Amino acid sequence: MFLTFIALLFTGFPVAWTLAGVGVAYCGLAYLFDNGMMNWTGLEETLTGLDYLTLGAVVNRVYATMSNAVLVALPMFIFMGLMLDESGVAERLMSSMQRLFGTVRGGLAITVTMIGIILAASTGIIGASVVLLGVLSLPSMMEQKYSPSLAAGVVSASGTLGILIPPSIMLVIMADQMALSVGDLFMAAVFPGVIIGALYLTYIFVIALIKRDVAPVPADAKRPDWAAVKDVLIAVLPTLALILAVLGSIFAGLTTPTEASGVGALGATLLALGYRKLTLAKLINVLKATFNTTAYIFAIFLGATVFSYVLRELGGDALIEDMIHGTGLGPNGTVFMILFIVFLLGFVLDWIEITLIVLPLMRPIVNGLGLDIDGFGVIDEPALVWFVILVAVTLQTSFLTPPVGFALFYLKGVCPPEIKLTDIYKGIIPFVILQLTGLFFVFLWPQLATWLPSVAY
Repeated sequence: MFLTFIALLFTGFPVAWTLAGVGVAYCGLAYLFDNGMMNWTGLEETLTGLDYLTLGAVVNRVYATMSNAVLVALPMFIFMGLMLDESGVAERLMSSMQRLFGTVRGGLAITVTMIGIILAASTGIIGASVVLLGVLSLPSMMEQKYSPSLAAGVVSASGTLGILIPPSIMLVIMADQMALSVGDLFMAAVFPGVIIGALYLTYIFVIALIKRDVAPVPADAKRPDWAAVKDVLIAVLPTLALILAVLGSIFAGLTTPTEASGVGALGATLLALGYRKLTLAKLINVLKATFNTTAYIFAIFLGATVFSYVLRELGGDALIEDMIHGTGLGPNGTVFMILFIVFLLGFVLDWIEITLIVLPLMRPIVNGLGLDIDGFGVIDEPALVWFVILVAVTLQTSFLTPPVGFALFYLKGVCPPEIKLTDIYKGIIPFVILQLTGLFFVFLWPQLATWLPSVAY
């Protein structure tokens, strides 16, 4: 089933229908196989027990998905991110921060990364962030004679931070699939996200000092003054206030993530209104884009429901569980192996498919490991939260790894002609390594993910 699905992906057929179609097709194959086996052997124990009535159970699963209150947060957070992109926040941040970091070597790349971190904590929409950062910064980087590969790497990597740093739509879906609190996952992702952002900034600063030609200081750069600091504060503070309103209300226990998503959507609209960027045409465009993205995600939800149900009925989850347990690697080795599988799947699958199909299959395996990160000797919720954050950090790399690295496609669509596809591929290599370094830190020190949720309530 997996191989058929991956092969059909390369035909360009929509992912949602490919998932559902493969599930239906294999249910039919199982039914034909059953009839053939019964006629041939007469043994009932060799039968799969699947027929088209099996797919009737999918209807209940679809209703359960559509009536899930947690998933209401998805369209709200998507609207919030798209509206913020329309509000002109990024343009204000870019112009003010450039003045602040203008005389620092690699200052423009540092500016792009800082804006990527701020946008990540306020939007969480990868496509919008990568395109926006690319349009705003790449022409200036090329003008300042930046290395094309560094420029492309910085923009694509900074844009992908939104999938990890809360409020992230990926974490909302993961919490739903793993029966965890969305608020706990949001809090658990804060430090890993900030650490990866800090690794990016450190790398840019060091590479700009060592290789002076990759990120030169512009000849007309002026030293920052208090006016530049004031401009940065005026640009940053409204966005930080919105982030605080959304995440602060969740972390303080004042609102649920679903309610906070509504606060964020309203806040982003008021911000656009305050910056005099909100028009009826823009509001309609944002609503249409929100509708399209939400429909895309929920269509994959439905396709994945059919696929995973048939996979489980055929004994796929038991097979995968036996294979992973059969390696005899121990708890930490098994977690490492699962992360390696997720990393490899990230080359050919999008994060949504991995989250909806692979992650639920891994839950019973992780539950059976008896992970001990709090000294109790048994699996507990902090251990599960830690595992999900490890998967989330691993999935962040899937946006940068070809052939299905979506950030690379988004960037190629908006980058200047002098930046070739080979420059983009070369540019993302160090950032993928930095993401894996961040993953290694969280793997070694689980408290980076579990400390904040443990002290919040």
